[in-house]
Amino acid sequence: MPFQLTTDEGRFLVKLARQAIEEHLKTGKTLSSPTNIPPKFEEKCGVFVTLNRIDHERKELRGCIGLPYPTLPLANAVIESAINSATQDPRFQSVTLDELAHMVFEVSVLTPPQLVKTETPTDYPSKIRVGQDGLIVEGGYSKGLLLPQVPVEWKWNEEEFLCQCCIKAGLSPDCWLLKDTKVYKFSCIIAREISPKGEVAVKDMQVS
Repeated sequence: MPFQLTTDEGRFLVKLARQAIEEHLKTGKTLSSPTNIPPKFEEKCGVFVTLNRIDHERKELRGCIGLPYPTLPLANAVIESAINSATQDPRFQSVTLDELAHMVFEVSVLTPPQLVKTETPTDYPSKIRVGQDGLIVEGGYSKGLLLPQVPVEWKWNEEEFLCQCCIKAGLSPDCWLLKDTKVYKFSCIIAREISPKGEVAVKDMQVS
């Protein structure tokens, strides 16, 4: 049975991500995983935490880091990814405590990435479903990942999605056409605050 999240479970994960960042920014410590949590939160899952600052209804990315593969229990993965998103994303300065009141939190729980197999690289676009799949492009020692919600937000088609994932990896946009490039896909369930510290909505991208 595919991994699922209820709205209450999504709310728990988002609250956990927010608590982890607040604790780390205040004390420099890593929040301990909660005790007596449902077994679901102890399953190993890939996780990404995305932080967006809301300024006069304009959304600005402030951090997005995670663990693509299921290496940690879900609760621990959320804590680690949240702290890293706030403090380790090389694209931004560290988040400050004052900013948290103006941020919406987004927790994406990933399915394990699967290698996309094709006869020729030109077949990749036909194997990808925008609005459902996230991508990892791997070329040599370079690797780039984009979550399933990204091409929807930017209104990319499948080829644009592949090109942008190559760019994210620091590769040329058309490197997905090279025979040695590997493409993986995954899906996710997203728990997202509607407004800072507000209600949480859960969207299952697996069934988009």
